[in-house]
Amino acid sequence: MNGVEVLRVFGGTSHAEGYGGGPDGRGGNALGVVRDGAAVPGAARRQALAAELGFSETVFIDDTERGVVDIYTPSVRLPFAGHPLVGTAWLLRDLGRAPDVLRPPAGEVPVSYDGELTWVRGRAAWARGKRTERYGSAAEVDAIPGPPEGEGFLYAWAWLDESAGLVRARAFPRRGDAIVEDEATGAAAVVLTHELGRALDIRQGIGSRILTRPHPDGTVEVGGRVTRERGGTAD
Repeated sequence: MNGVEVLRVFGGTSHAEGYGGGPDGRGGNALGVVRDGAAVPGAARRQALAAELGFSETVFIDDTERGVVDIYTPSVRLPFAGHPLVGTAWLLRDLGRAPDVLRPPAGEVPVSYDGELTWVRGRAAWARGKRTERYGSAAEVDAIPGPPEGEGFLYAWAWLDESAGLVRARAFPRRGDAIVEDEATGAAAVVLTHELGRALDIRQGIGSRILTRPHPDGTVEVGGRVTRERGGTAD
């Protein structure tokens, strides 16, 4: 479809950075972004397009100036999601429209930038239903057959280096659509950070890297690198 940007969010992990690394050395989760949300009106049409595109999430930008966005997986609409918001914030800055805040259905999400990293700030309560489960080692996480038995979103994790806040994780949505395993899941990283109460450096999936940092008000920042896979140019 014309007008769909395809980004790679939470990439950058390579073998040299300590864990994993995709075939291209970058990792990261693909994201579809529909820059003109008005071109796809209505929840039913948006859900159908998200299913057709097949990314773990697709974002529809409804108001560029105010940062109003709508987020869909191939099967459900989400009030909040980390990698779509990080990717959208990066894209808007790349287009010369860097936002201070994004507005998904969950509420206002502050945005910040630090060099090549893009950060968004949300609440664990916005990611209800994402259950975390600690495993004894990274090797045990790696050995999980995907998806494991059971229902509901599972974020399996283990310490790679507890003193350094370095985590190995895999995410299994288990919601019955085509996404068997999610390569990088910012909302689940927010939940885990809230539960542990400390900043984390998460190595997820084949080769993705998610950084987090909690704040005293209960919010959690989640950030990482973003690149454009394909798409248009600035208006």
